[in-house]
Amino acid sequence: MNKKEVLELKRRLKKDQATFSRLVGCYVDCNHEKVCKFGGKFLTLEEDEYYKYLEISNKVLSGTLGNNLLNLQFPLEEEEVGGRQQILMALRDSELNDETLLDTYYDLVIDTYDEAGNYLILLYLDSYDVMTRTKDNINVDESEEVYKYMLCAICPVTLSKPGLGYLEKEQRIGARIRDWVVGAPETGFLFPAFNDRSTDIHSTLFYTKNTKEPHSEFMTNGLGCGVERTATEQKMAFHSIVRNVLGAEDESTDDKLLDIQQNLSEMADDYAETHDDDDDPFILDSEAMNKVLSDCHISEEKISRIEKSVNEAFGDKPPIATNVIDSKALAANEIRVEKLALESQVGDLTLELNEKNAQLEEKDSVIQEKNNQIEERTSQLLEKQEEIDNYTAQIKTYDVVLHVKPEKASQIHAQVINGEKCLVIPMRENENATINGVNTSL
Repeated sequence: MNKKEVLELKRRLKKDQATFSRLVGCYVDCNHEKVCKFGGKFLTLEEDEYYKYLEISNKVLSGTLGNNLLNLQFPLEEEEVGGRQQILMALRDSELNDETLLDTYYDLVIDTYDEAGNYLILLYLDSYDVMTRTKDNINVDESEEVYKYMLCAICPVTLSKPGLGYLEKEQRIGARIRDWVVGAPETGFLFPAFNDRSTDIHSTLFYTKNTKEPHSEFMTNGLGCGVERTATEQKMAFHSIVRNVLGAEDESTDDKLLDIQQNLSEMADDYAETHDDDDDPFILDSEAMNKVLSDCHISEEKISRIEKSVNEAFGDKPPIATNVIDSKALAANEIRVEKLALESQVGDLTLELNEKNAQLEEKDSVIQEKNNQIEERTSQLLEKQEEIDNYTAQIKTYDVVLHVKPEKASQIHAQVINGEKCLVIPMRENENATINGVNTSL
């Protein structure tokens, strides 16, 4: 059955559309003894009971195909007299009115259903007038066939939790009476299957609430079908094989597993573009597995070991690729990729920063050299200035200071004139002189 066919039946399990004709059940205790049996017309149930039983039936068609809902095939021997498919056919054809046949079936469930606690076996009977549909899924007012089927639900029955409550007769708060409460179904099935919108007596749709630990023993012994792994079981088995081969203690194993998940997801997306998942799912066969593992740079020796282990675990039913894809792993890988990208960016920025620092250090070196040159030149200027200052201070101790050309210095001589000692500087006709910076005509 595909998703559309499941939803088509499930839409009928509503108050205004449900057409169950009969409901029967058997309450089994923890000693595998039948405590009580009941049965009657479904539409005559009390309103509260009607809704609760309808809710339970709805759960049997809930969940994901391939995980909560598994398509099972009956082997040919089970369709022969005394086979378990034949018992289901007889139950359906008796319209759940044959008490002896019902007792036989309850005993079959008790003997093949591994449950430590109390539980309730429920069987619903319904007939669906299947309308003809156009290619556009529009119903035509014309019936194709009457699909007559049963729903089975096996529900745990547990004691309600202890607590306090109002004791009306005693008008006080006291310990609440603990009741045996019927829970949501753990296991169930639809028979016959509704394949291609038609009755398929060779198949059944199995339901499990716990996808990690479905009641596989009931698939085999209660229904007579082979064990079909849920998607969760396929994923757990595949991951366990890969992890063990790669090395559970190896630090790189987790990264390799994330790479495998990412490659599988991308391959599944590419496959889905050209195939219908319901009719032609992407099977993780040896060729596909080899490509996925090779793309993750896993050695040929380990690829060979993984393929061998997968073949041993799954036999002639290799896992569906989408079943072994873990959405949490994909999310973790996305975070890992972002982290690696950020680390790469940090590395690039660090390298760029180091280059900038090197350039700045080089510039600082040039600046420092310039500063040293400036300091050296400043020191030289200060020394000159000191010499000038010393010379100026020295000059101030003389009454007469002469600045003459070198060739004129030898012509200067002392002479007493009018009783005073004078310095005589011979001047030619074309020579000029300045006294204290002022031009002087002689």
